[in-house]
Amino acid sequence: MVSSYSSLTLEEPRIRDPLAMEAAARVSGSVAVAACAAMAFFYVAILYSPTLILRLPPPASQDSFMIRRFACAAVSSAASVLACVLLLGWQAVTFPLLLTSLLYAGSFVSRSWKLISASKESSENSYGEDGICGQGCMDWVCAYARNVMAWRNYVVAPFTEELVFRACMIPLLLCGGFRTSSIIFFSPVFFSLAHLNHFLELYYQQRYRFMKAFLIVGFQLGYTVIFGWYVSFLFIRTGNLISPIVAHVFCNVMGLPLLSSPRTKGTATVAAAAGVVGFLYLLFPSTHPGLWMVATEESHNMKEKLKSPHRLKSDNRKVVSFWSLLLSMKI
Repeated sequence: MVSSYSSLTLEEPRIRDPLAMEAAARVSGSVAVAACAAMAFFYVAILYSPTLILRLPPPASQDSFMIRRFACAAVSSAASVLACVLLLGWQAVTFPLLLTSLLYAGSFVSRSWKLISASKESSENSYGEDGICGQGCMDWVCAYARNVMAWRNYVVAPFTEELVFRACMIPLLLCGGFRTSSIIFFSPVFFSLAHLNHFLELYYQQRYRFMKAFLIVGFQLGYTVIFGWYVSFLFIRTGNLISPIVAHVFCNVMGLPLLSSPRTKGTATVAAAAGVVGFLYLLFPSTHPGLWMVATEESHNMKEKLKSPHRLKSDNRKVVSFWSLLLSMKI
């Protein structure tokens, strides 16, 4: 549904005026330009670091060459994200991560239960194997570092998909005059349809039956739409691409949220339900534009909220007190 920008609403973010931009600024112009120049230089320079700095031999094949380039690009991207976090604020990573983790409360309980059970069995059956465990962890890390699919799922896909489907598409739709509520629910359709190629792979390459491939891909399209709603909401509310990227990486690592587990005797179900309630309760307060200093129409409307400051203070208190409690419990 198309709407005009003549009225000021919370659903139509756009740059208001230079004063709003100045209020939202956290770094000086010279620092911002220097940071961008450093990121650009580092992005290119690190591609040559394996041979010039680390003195590694040239790659033996095209595959190893591309894997090495993947690794360098991932390091430079991570360094750029870290620089943005340091310059713009730590909430760009911590708030989306903690908010998304609430949906995985059941998964955390189930995995913790399994880990505790395994550690008890290990302590009863073996002694003096700390070195072996440490070596096993190092082997696991090295195996993941060499795993191309791990790089695809946890680095390449989250960064490239959020860049295209959020950073590129949402501004285009905003400039096209669509309401932000429509964009949140409409733009993930493109994200979901981009996964239709999985049906062709299952049906033609892996020889799945039509109905089985249809059900698998249909389920995948369903949860990609729901996930797209969430990360689109994060991007529009916070005005920061790091937020959906962090949520995307975390969800790829965790998989689908666990709602119940027989081995936990109902504990995982209770934790999952509590996590969903906490997620819904904190969804709007933890993405409040006042916490992110976003120079949008929402920032302008915060002036109206100053007339009733108890509402804004209540939202902020809910977020800060809840996250402080979680951090103090080391969850």
